[in-house]
Amino acid sequence: MSVQREAEGEALEVWIDQDLCTGDGICAQYAPEVFELDIDGLAYVKGPDDELLQATGAATRVPLPILTDVVDSVKECPGECIHVRRVADGVEVYGPDAG
Repeated sequence: MSVQREAEGEALEVWIDQDLCTGDGICAQYAPEVFELDIDGLAYVKGPDDELLQATGAATRVPLPILTDVVDSVKECPGECIHVRRVADGVEVYGPDAG
């Protein structure tokens, strides 16, 4: 099933486990609209206003047009620290805990 079709109609959000982040910046290369490295060398998600969300477990919505880029960042992340879950029920659909 394609990434787009699986997520159609479902609001998704993404968060990063900074304890596992290796600081490679692959996520920010794939989806700079959502991810950014901070001065501490770790990746964070950005809110709708482009502000870094630094609270533990902070999540942001995944814009559907860049969902494939976000999923690619999940797949390529060496730290396996990026999690994408459905907003409706909190079930992880992409990431290390996805079923």
